Amino acid sequence: MIQKFFDLEIKTNGLRLYEFTNEIIDWIKLNRFKNGLLNISILHTSASLIIQENADPDVQTDLINYFDKLVPMNNDLYIHTEEGKDDMPAHIKSALTNNQISLSIKEGNFLLGSWQGIYLFEHRIKQQNRTVILHYIGD
Repeated sequence: MIQKFFDLEIKTNGLRLYEFTNEIIDWIKLNRFKNGLLNISILHTSASLIIQENADPDVQTDLINYFDKLVPMNNDLYIHTEEGKDDMPAHIKSALTNNQISLSIKEGNFLLGSWQGIYLFEHRIKQQNRTVILHYIGD
């Protein structure tokens, strides 16, 4: 049984989904992981992680539009507005999604569906430097 950690730095540039599935797969192959569990965590409260379709970019556009309607950027609605109009909406969107995802690795393969990808869902308008932690436990 082994454990291994990796800090993945992702630079974002505004509200968008940033796919990093290939970076995860490359790390799995580099380390020759066989069978185990990979926990993926984001160290921020204004961005999140999601598994989503990676075949049609319209899905990403629709998700962003939906969340923007669900949680509008209107400072009149919130008390916490210290960092601008996207501050509290970013925290709410993060609370509605995931800050960590755990997935299996079987016989060296990352178990995702055919059209699935792992995304950092950036909820802030301005450029950010995000840290995602990969934690593998297995053989």
